Amino acid sequence: MCRTDLHIVDGELQHPKLPLIPGHEVIGTVARIGAEPSRYRIGDRVGVPWLAWTCDECAFCRSGRENLCDRAKFTGYDLDGGYAEFVVADARSALPIPPRLGDVEAAPLLCAGLIGYRALRLAGNGERVGFYGFGASAHIAIQVARHRHQEVYAFTRPGDRRGQEFARGLGAIWAGSSDQRPPEPLDAALIFAPVGALVPVALAAIAKGGTVVCAGIHMSDIPSFPYETLWGERVLRSVANLTRKDGEEFFAVAEEADVRTVTKAYPLESANTALEDLREGRLEGAAVLVP
Repeated sequence: MCRTDLHIVDGELQHPKLPLIPGHEVIGTVARIGAEPSRYRIGDRVGVPWLAWTCDECAFCRSGRENLCDRAKFTGYDLDGGYAEFVVADARSALPIPPRLGDVEAAPLLCAGLIGYRALRLAGNGERVGFYGFGASAHIAIQVARHRHQEVYAFTRPGDRRGQEFARGLGAIWAGSSDQRPPEPLDAALIFAPVGALVPVALAAIAKGGTVVCAGIHMSDIPSFPYETLWGERVLRSVANLTRKDGEEFFAVAEEADVRTVTKAYPLESANTALEDLREGRLEGAAVLVP
């Protein structure tokens, strides 16, 4: 996250050369607008999400699935991100930030929130939903699920009592370890942890006709499992990035549900400390880096 000034432009963004400036959940104020007409004005506060640019020409883009664009570019990965004084952003991808949210509070919505929302939407409208891994995405998605009157069952790494208490505090009706079975068969399961071994575990926890959604960009290898675990019209699918429609819908739902984020802010120079805290499970919610 970065509280910075933004140059808003329309049209293709050029792939940068290394070194690359990271930072992919960016909050800033529009400082300059490009030559093309824009929905933003100088002084507007906007967010720059993970999906920074798409071609708008391929079959995926033309069908509203720009999240699958083969030429897509990503903030802080293909394009310079938010750990800077200024960021160049495509106005088509930028999202207006609700006034009720501070910069630090809003930042996790731009990736963790959006991916959690898309995963929840693709999981369907079943009554009982399991969350495997309860961190930045899950603690936002549970608020949306509760707004949709869904029951959430939270699974954490074995022995993570703190994470289980965190989930219960946000409304999970059951919380336990990932090696436990839920008290009731689930209608869907979202896997936020990048652990491939959880895929057959989640499939075994859902009822026939249920859906398991893998919500991460990367995941360790999925072990083999018997076809019986998948049989019964169970569905296994992944989530790739987000669409502009996802962003518009999610921020509207987040306002309706009064979504709040739990964050811990770190100065930019303490980025390695934030990563270590995340790795060791010392965080509740999301870490936010503030330059």
